[in-house]
Amino acid sequence: MLGGVAFTLGVGPVGAAERERYGSMGREATGAVPRTPLPAFLPVAFVGAGSMARALVGGLLAAGFAGPADVRVTNRSDRERLRSMAETFKVRTYRGGARGRAATLRGARAVVLATKPQDAPVALDQCREVLETLGERPLVISVVAGLSTRAVEDRLPPGTPVVRAMPNTSCQVGRSATALAGGRWAAESDLEAARLLFGSVGFVVEVPEEQMDAVTGLSGSGPAYIYLMLEAMTEAGASLGLPPDLAYRLALETLRGAVSTALLTSESPAELKRRVTSPGGTTMAGLAVLEESGFKRAVIEAVRRASERSAQLAAHGRTSGYRAEGDRPA
Repeated sequence: MLGGVAFTLGVGPVGAAERERYGSMGREATGAVPRTPLPAFLPVAFVGAGSMARALVGGLLAAGFAGPADVRVTNRSDRERLRSMAETFKVRTYRGGARGRAATLRGARAVVLATKPQDAPVALDQCREVLETLGERPLVISVVAGLSTRAVEDRLPPGTPVVRAMPNTSCQVGRSATALAGGRWAAESDLEAARLLFGSVGFVVEVPEEQMDAVTGLSGSGPAYIYLMLEAMTEAGASLGLPPDLAYRLALETLRGAVSTALLTSESPAELKRRVTSPGGTTMAGLAVLEESGFKRAVIEAVRRASERSAQLAAHGRTSGYRAEGDRPA
């Protein structure tokens, strides 16, 4: 419990506690092993085959919590993405269409909605049609930015449990930071299934749904901010004469070391920064440029803008079903 908020820290790959609880579930990408008992979210169906779905599928398989036979993926139009996921992960993939949707959803205990925001309403309407025909009410987990649990519930059969999740693409290496918020009909068992699913690929925290836009701007979009920093440090090193590959590795290890230090100590970022900075030294000279350039202010504004965009998507979805967005469909 942290500040009154419950959280789960995944250790991806799966830690000893999880392995003891769920048995020896590690498996090769093309094989199957006994599983005792079956995790509450399997079989799992992914609606959408974009970068987030790919990262989650890869993370689940790498963590050993699912095998290829446990995962199904459908996508509306991009056959290449389905082909790539089938070849890479050996999971079952189905093209869009009534038959493909039915094959994807039939018998699934959890359905992960991972479409682009503007495609979510149509995808949910199609899911509703299939689920009503099948008479099934699986847990539906939405990872769509800006899409509230109520918006999802309103397009599914009444009583369908819904959990809103905001992971990030680091789930593909077992290091995601994911926030969860349950909908009206989500029981504790549904939240536990979602915690298990996302806990297998990283850190999980439950928050009130009104905080999900802030989560989206901070940790949902956060990896891109770090990659930009890595890119800039690499270019700086190369511009000073270092071989680009060496500059990249030095920058990468520097970021990894700094993050590891922050994780392993109880000191604040401000104190850690102070410990590295000697009066009149090289670090102080570099920090002075960042401060003069408004670096900290720019990062804060980036998180704020991304959070505002998440809220705008939610508002847009309430009024027009996201259809005005011009992004390419998932």
